[in-house]
Amino acid sequence: MATGNVEIALAVKDLVKVYPGRNHQPPVRAVDGMTFQVRRGEIFGLLGPNGAGKTTILKILTTLLAPTSGRAEVLGHDVDAHPLQVRKAISVVLQESAVEMFLTVRDNLVTFGKFHGQRLTDARERAESVLDMFHLTEHAGQKVQDLSGGLRRRVQVAKMFMVATPVMFLDEFSTGMDPILKRAVIGYLREEATRGRTIVLTTQVMSEAEELCDEILIMHKGRTIAQGDLNSLKLLSQDVYDVTLTFDRLPPTLERELQALAPYRLHVEHNTVEITLKADEKRVLEVVSGIATQGRVLHVEILGPSLEDIFVELTKE
Repeated sequence: MATGNVEIALAVKDLVKVYPGRNHQPPVRAVDGMTFQVRRGEIFGLLGPNGAGKTTILKILTTLLAPTSGRAEVLGHDVDAHPLQVRKAISVVLQESAVEMFLTVRDNLVTFGKFHGQRLTDARERAESVLDMFHLTEHAGQKVQDLSGGLRRRVQVAKMFMVATPVMFLDEFSTGMDPILKRAVIGYLREEATRGRTIVLTTQVMSEAEELCDEILIMHKGRTIAQGDLNSLKLLSQDVYDVTLTFDRLPPTLERELQALAPYRLHVEHNTVEITLKADEKRVLEVVSGIATQGRVLHVEILGPSLEDIFVELTKE
């Protein structure tokens, strides 16, 4: 399946992964005929509910698992036939990614840089910059085994910025990050993509994917159910609307009445109601008008579907 296209970073064709059944259970078809491509310099989001097969695909693409059938290539190298060439081209953070627990944070970064061919002086210099980027300087001399789970995760992601591999895989990269650091890391990832680095990420935080990804693939039960940029995906969820209303005083029976509309989502906090409805525009306006008659409304906002709305609609049973 050699693509012969220098613009394609990843090529997956008819990929299948079947895990043997345990304790007399039938085999599990974790990946069921997936086909997709990722362009160079693209931030590609692989989304799906727990158990959809996302991590299995990442493990195949990073040579940690062999496919049952089908093909996958990274920069033209078959992951099964040429794993060493693939590993030289990638850096990886998986949910269970290891860090050297008995090394300090600084030594983890320096060792990773040296492993990827950096001179010691260059690795040390780069490590100081990365420590600062990830707010790790105060922890630089601590052994990783003494850090919290969130800080260990931060070290894993920081290592990806020690090197300039053409392709980066990130599985739930923001786990354990505070909002300020997460905002900074999102900026770093955008900069890396601008330089031509291909980034493949999974996340359960839909706002991250909505903000970061050039292309999004939503999968469920090992299969692709939708793929495209955000605008293309929104066309799949027409007649889904997010409505926000803020009252000076919340009507006492309003929440019960809104529940009766069977909304996708309903959140009430203080005097603000957020509700997601699937209905045509006329019906949504009728509902909002009816709600507005029940009290003094300070703010009204009606928006089209978010990525979370699309995700819920496409993956619901």
